[in-house]
Amino acid sequence: MHLSDGILPAGVSVAGQVAALALVTLTSRKLQSREIPRMGVFAAALFSVSLLHFPLGGTSLHPGLYGLAGLILGRRVLPVLYVTLLFQSFIFQHGGLLALGFNTLLISSGALSGWLLWDFLKLPERTKAFSCGFCGILVPAFLVSCLFLLLDYGKGMVFLLTLYLPVAVIEGIVTVLVCAFFRRVQPGLLLR
Repeated sequence: MHLSDGILPAGVSVAGQVAALALVTLTSRKLQSREIPRMGVFAAALFSVSLLHFPLGGTSLHPGLYGLAGLILGRRVLPVLYVTLLFQSFIFQHGGLLALGFNTLLISSGALSGWLLWDFLKLPERTKAFSCGFCGILVPAFLVSCLFLLLDYGKGMVFLLTLYLPVAVIEGIVTVLVCAFFRRVQPGLLLR
C-alpha cells in the first residue's frame, strides 16, 4: 500500500505532499491536550503493527488498523498517520519522503472512511466495527489500483485489490474484537 519514491511523477508527488500537509494542518486545528495521549498511543500502535509482514502473491502485506484508528481518533487520524508514515519512511524505508504526502492521503482515506462509518452508520456496533476495519484497508487499496490505472501502469494493477480482500476481512474481524474489548474495559475510547 505504501508507494515508494519514483513510482509517481515528481509533480504528482509534490501536489500530494501539499494536499496532505494542508489536510494535516486543517485536522490539527483546535487540538486539545487531552487528545494528545490517545494520538500518541495510536501512532505507536500503527507503527508497530506495520512491522508484521505476511508474504502473499509475490508481495508482502501488513495489517494497518486504519479503520480502527479512524473510529477512535476521528479527524485527528490524519496528523497521526502523517507522523507514523514519516517515521516508517525514515527508519524502514516504507514508502518514501517524496511519496509521503500521497501515502498519507491514500491511507488516511481508509481511516477517514472508518470514522465516517462509525459515526454515521445506523447499524449494530459489531457490523459498524467490521465495516470500519474492512473499509480501512480496502478503500486505500482501491484508490491505489485506480491511481495505477490512471497512470497507465497496466490493467494488472487491479489484481492488487484482490490481494487485499483477505486482509480487509481479517482487519474487520480484529476491529470487531478490539471494539468489544474497549466496550468492556474502557467504553470512553469509543466516544470522542
